[in-house]
Amino acid sequence: MQKTILVTGATDGIGLETAKALVTLGNRVLVHGRSAEKVARVSEMLGGAPGYVADLSDLGAVARLAEEVLAQQDRLDVVINNAGVFKTSEARTKDGLDVRFVVNTLAPYLLTQRLLSVLGKAGRVVNLSSAAQAPVDLRGLRGETPLADMEAYAQSKLAITMWTQAMAEKHPDGPVVVAVNPGSLLASKMVKDGFGVAGNDLGIGVDILVRAATAAEFADRSGAYFDNDSGRFALPQADAQDAGKVAAVVAVIEELVARG
Repeated sequence: MQKTILVTGATDGIGLETAKALVTLGNRVLVHGRSAEKVARVSEMLGGAPGYVADLSDLGAVARLAEEVLAQQDRLDVVINNAGVFKTSEARTKDGLDVRFVVNTLAPYLLTQRLLSVLGKAGRVVNLSSAAQAPVDLRGLRGETPLADMEAYAQSKLAITMWTQAMAEKHPDGPVVVAVNPGSLLASKMVKDGFGVAGNDLGIGVDILVRAATAAEFADRSGAYFDNDSGRFALPQADAQDAGKVAAVVAVIEELVARG
C-alpha cells in the first residue's frame, strides 16, 4: 500500500537516497530541504514530488513548515526526521541556542508535535539518532554554556532519543515513534565535512530507514532505539534509561519549543 512520507533533509546524503528508495518502492514522498533550488531539483528528480523549503535552525520556520504541510496534506503516514547538522561556521542561532540542538532535537520535536493530527494513531515517526550519544547538559541545551562540536552533536542525538521515548509513552496507541542509528560514519556530506573521511556505503543507512518507515518489524516497537551498527534493537546511552533524566530533558525541550 502506498504511503505518504515526509523526509526532512531530503536534498542530499542519506535523506536523498532514502527518498529515492521510498519512491522506487511506490511510496509518495514529500521532500524537505533548506535550499529552494535543491528542493526543486529533487522534486523533479522524483517525478514531481511535493517540495517544502524551511531552515530548521529557525523554529518559526519549522512551525510554518508544519502549517504548510497541514494545509496541503490530509494524510501523512510517516515522518522521517533525518535533517541534521554537526560542524558549522555558525554554531549559535539568532536566539542564542546551539544550532545542533535546534536542528537535531528541537526542530524534529516541534515538527512532529504539529503533524500529529494528520499522522494519527496508524502513523510512524522515525528519528535519526546516532551511536554518538552523550549525557545532556541542560545549560548547553538552553544555550547558556558553549559546547564543542562533538559534545553538542552527541548530546543532541541522545536528546532526540530521549524525546522519542517520552512521546511514545505519551501516545501509547500511536503513532509509532522510533529512534534509529542508521550506521556510523556513512558517506554523507556531514561525515566528510566533520571527519574528513569518505565514509561507509550510504545504502546501509538507507536500508534501515526504509525498514523503520515501512516494515512490520517496527510496528510494535514504539519508543525503542535501533542500533544499525549491531543490527538490532538496543539500549541507548544510560541517561536515556533514567526516567528522571529523560523527564528533565523533555521539560527543557518543551520550554524552548514553546518559547521559539
